Amino acid sequence: MVHNFNAGPSILPYEVLQQASEALLNFNNTGLSILEIGHRTPVFEGVLNEAVSLVKELMQLDSEHEVLFLHGGASTQFMQVPMNLLEEGKTAAYIDNGIWGSKAIKEARLFGNVEVVASSKDKNHTYIQKEFTVPADALYLHYTTNNTVEGTQWHSIPETNVPLIADMSSDILSRQLDFNRFSLIYAGAQKNVGIAGVNLLVVNKNALGKVSRKLPTIMDYRSHIDNGSMLNTPPVFAIYVSMLTLRWIKKMGGVTGIEKLNNEKAELFYSTLDSLPLFKGLVAKEDRSKMNAVFIMENPDLEKQFLDVCKRENLYGIKGHRSVGGFRASFYNALPVSSVQVLVQVMKDFGTQFG
Repeated sequence: MVHNFNAGPSILPYEVLQQASEALLNFNNTGLSILEIGHRTPVFEGVLNEAVSLVKELMQLDSEHEVLFLHGGASTQFMQVPMNLLEEGKTAAYIDNGIWGSKAIKEARLFGNVEVVASSKDKNHTYIQKEFTVPADALYLHYTTNNTVEGTQWHSIPETNVPLIADMSSDILSRQLDFNRFSLIYAGAQKNVGIAGVNLLVVNKNALGKVSRKLPTIMDYRSHIDNGSMLNTPPVFAIYVSMLTLRWIKKMGGVTGIEKLNNEKAELFYSTLDSLPLFKGLVAKEDRSKMNAVFIMENPDLEKQFLDVCKRENLYGIKGHRSVGGFRASFYNALPVSSVQVLVQVMKDFGTQFG
């Protein structure tokens, strides 16, 4: 059995893979592949409508929030968010907790003033700076809820009196949150809600239409809302896999059920990590991510041997990001607890041998 700890694109539920593979040959008994159907046909409109409905149900969204499935991945939102929400000459507040927050800040500065109100750069982004002040005139506060590369996570929603924008690419629908508190949420689907190629957005429509700049139609969120995510040809297959994954999340007990499993996986891993002197976590314990565990060895000379053992045991995706080094294990929604059990046993056995 293969154990997939890849950081993204990442593991999918097996039943989703089965259903998606069947649809490649014969979608809904139409005799056509899901790759061949027209995006404006009733069969695909049913897929998109169900996907939107499932997001609204799982997130318990109010009537002010709209759901979009768009091209471009989360990185496109680094510029599309300020293009739609940041007025030229005005200020937006940003929190810098790692690589993706830094990239978002860089793009936002093309559209207006950016004030970085909190940063963990002083300690290589190994913690979350939670004390900060947002300027009263800030148009919004942007932050990354979970930092895939650095292995940190916000475990509560930041308190602020301005509209809140969140990049939830690596922990979307992994835990219960009051999603209605956000003016805009965006997330690449390829970690928790599908495959690469589509971006899930939740937008409070009252936040839109307030900038004076002229927006290209394709970049205007209002255009996508008016056209039901079909302003241009949508990524049909990626949306279909997201719909299947959302069905699976609902079947697993919704966000409540998924959160319980994710807590179990994180507790099992981190309790093992802390018990083994050979290994060391890089992140402040109170800020550890339940999605991406980043860790190293006290003796770096043993790293290659450990990776070789992981490969032998079919543990994939354990090597750390090039900017951090060491190891990283990602515990996304579809990863079973049994895979974490195998990983921690490998760590224990390695610790017994070399510790």
